[in-house]
Formats: sequence, structure tokens, C-alpha cells
Amino acid sequence: MIPEFNNKEIASRIIQKIHEISGNKRIKIMHVCGTHEQTITKNGLRPMLPKNIEVVPGPGCPVCITPQVEIDRAIELSRRGVIITTYGDMLRVPGSVSSLSKEKATGADVRIVYSPFEAVEIARKNTGKNIVFLGIGFETTAPMTAQVISKNPPDNFSVLCSHRVVPPAMDFLLKGGYNIDGFIDPGHVSAIIGTEPYHEITKKYNVPQVITGFEPLDVLMSILMILKQIKDNTAKVENEYWRIVKPEGNKVALELMNEVFETFSKEWRGLPVIPDASLKIRSGYSEYDAQIKHKVEMPEGEGCGIECPLCGNILKGLSDPVDCEIFGKLCTPENPVGACMVSSEGTCNIAYRYGNLVI
Repeated sequence: MIPEFNNKEIASRIIQKIHEISGNKRIKIMHVCGTHEQTITKNGLRPMLPKNIEVVPGPGCPVCITPQVEIDRAIELSRRGVIITTYGDMLRVPGSVSSLSKEKATGADVRIVYSPFEAVEIARKNTGKNIVFLGIGFETTAPMTAQVISKNPPDNFSVLCSHRVVPPAMDFLLKGGYNIDGFIDPGHVSAIIGTEPYHEITKKYNVPQVITGFEPLDVLMSILMILKQIKDNTAKVENEYWRIVKPEGNKVALELMNEVFETFSKEWRGLPVIPDASLKIRSGYSEYDAQIKHKVEMPEGEGCGIECPLCGNILKGLSDPVDCEIFGKLCTPENPVGACMVSSEGTCNIAYRYGNLVI
């Protein structure tokens, strides 16, 4: 007869197994998902692990890695009288000299929406105005933007595209020699792209990967699975989140993305140019590209810098938020100096809210 366990008992068994197979070698595991960082920090998972096992956040918050220049473009358009629509987290992300929140406070028409479909409705109701949707996010949100663009939205609607894709960023970090021993792969992104894009990374760098869900048990199990691969001297892509993620991903979403977007190379905030890790609107849909339509003359690479001391290192998993001299002092969620403090998925924001919480 199989005994029944509650979550606490199951977690204890997984943690015991982690300690049994962890060995003495220092092992660094990276995740690239803000929701995973919330799960880990809020539930106090790090103190439960052996001292030689380090789980660090990578550039997994789309708000955090949107460069200043892309915020500056939206600010410039708002000053021209364009209605800017975007997700709530983007309002307080700092550009080079201002933010959308500050512009709104001085009279700019900046509106929070929960999807690009809402932005299209705003365009239909305001035919005498130009409406621009600032589209950010990884493969999770990019298909919605692609769907809107592909469905012939109103002529007064366009998109500032700041979408990016995750696997090339993982490749960049490994190629750059950041000494990552295993990846906890993002569940939401993987629900769209499936398992295939990760196999090439493991093949190139011999790095274990586990696609993971968002419950504490999911994360603990993924750490155990990575450590088992390391102990067995194997490297493969495993799917712990099989209840949601299928090998082929979401084919409809992938087809939409491929129809509307193409990849190209440009900076992420706090990171240099990452090859083929960003999305831009294809020429066939250029009438909906706000940068082209409104002739926003701000070249790539300008204003992509770092506005707080350790932003780049935090996004690369090289520093902790508490290492930053302004963390929790000059930089707080109410007054964010750096982008990592803005979003609920930002590493600094999460550390500020949950850093001392151990359950």
C-alpha cells in the first residue's frame, strides 16, 4: 500500500534526497524565470539546500531586461500626443531621463492594459488618436502581440516591439563562461516553445536542464533531478512540468510568432548584444511597427546602460541584491532606481519583499 503524504512530508523527503546526493563540490544552478525566483525566495527554499548548492536567478524578468532606449521611445511618443498602452509594471521602469509614470503625472496619456487586445479596443474608440502598445515579454506574451498584429488592427494602432526569447540568452551565458552547472528552465515559456529548443544547448555545453513548474515541490524536484544528472555524469533535458509542457509546445502560438516576428541581435538591459535573442516585426507587417510608422529616431545600442551599481551582475546571477549599496535604501519598490526593483518578478523586488522570510 502506498502511504499518503502531505506536501510538507513530500518536501522533506525531496530535501533529504538532495542532501544525500549533493556531494561536496560547489554546484551553481540558474533559473531564468521571475516566478521561480518568487517561489524560491517566498518559500525560503535556499536555506533548506546544502551549503554547496547555489540557486541563482538569471535574466528571467522581461521588465528588468528591457533597455532604457526602448522606454525612451515610448516616452518620446507620449510627448508627441500618442496614447501609450502597456502592462502595469512598465510604467515605473526607468528610461534614461524619465519613466512612463513620470510622464503620465505631467499629462501624458499613458494607460495600463492587461493585453494587447485591450489596446486595440482603445484604438477603435479613439479614431482621432494614434495608439501604441509597448509589447514586452518573452515567448509567453509574444504570441498575443503577434495575433493582434496579424488580425488587421485599426490604422491608428501600432506596436513598439520589445519582445525577447529565452534560449539564446541561456546560450549566451554558457558561451560567456559563467560557470553554470545546470538550468531550471522556465515553465511558462516552455509551454509555448516546448522542449526542443533546449536540447541544442545541452548538446553544445553538456549542461543538465529541467523544465519546471511553479510550486515549491516543483522547484525542489527540479533541483534533485539536476543533481542526479550531475552525479550520474549525464546531461539531458528533462520535463518535470509534464502536466503543462508538451514536447512540441504550442504549435499555433509558434506559427503566429514566426509569421509576424523575426529574430535579430540587440542589447538587453545590463547585458551586451545577444545574438538572435530579440524579436522585431517582419517587413510584411511594417505598417504596425511604431518605430517605423512614427519615425522614432533612437538607434539600438543607445541608452541600454545600467542605472544602478549591480544591475548587470544581478541579471547575470553574479551578485545578490543585498550586495548593492543602494538596495533597500535609495532603491525600493516605491522608488525604484533600477529595473530589477520594479516588477514583482524582479530579483531585487522579490528580495526586498521576501528576502527575510523563511517558512
